[in-house]
Amino acid sequence: MSAAEDGSDGREQDLDEGGRLPYGQDRDPDRRDRSLGPRDRDLDGRARNARPRDGLGRPLPYGTAGVARQPEGIVRTPAATVAEAQELLDAGKPFHAHEVFEDAWKSGPARERGLWRALAQTAVGLTHAARGNLTGGVRLLRRGAGGVEEWARESGEPRPHGLDLDGVVRWARDLADRVEATGDVVDARARAPRLRG
Repeated sequence: MSAAEDGSDGREQDLDEGGRLPYGQDRDPDRRDRSLGPRDRDLDGRARNARPRDGLGRPLPYGTAGVARQPEGIVRTPAATVAEAQELLDAGKPFHAHEVFEDAWKSGPARERGLWRALAQTAVGLTHAARGNLTGGVRLLRRGAGGVEEWARESGEPRPHGLDLDGVVRWARDLADRVEATGDVVDARARAPRLRG
């Protein structure tokens, strides 16, 4: 039987004791079979998909050039968080902006965690609306808007760290209404919010 007939590419492959390729080797370099080895892990041993991502955070095939990921676990000042998130939103990278907000949510003062979480939800809502998951986008935009509004009401701070919370709430609800009414996928860069008004 030839290599073409048995489905192989004709290359010899060193299998481990369980008949699997060692981690990092693929039978088909264009498609990684996740059952071939252990999960991708970061340096701390946490499960972390090592596939490259596009600007909206969608996984790309292994070996494809992707967009650099946001480092996780960075402690930023609130001003730096807002500035970096706005820069990413303006670049059409709401998925990456959500990761910046998520860092603030996880590392910031407890009294602000609801604010950063809600802002992360609006960024994920924009991500989904730009990816074509319109139902998820609408749901997260509205959930995030509600969270921002609730935080502003309970804290009595309509402009913490220079954020225009009323403007963010209006933006998220208007975008959710537009996506729901038209069914159109949005351009994340064109529809980015102005965090400081």
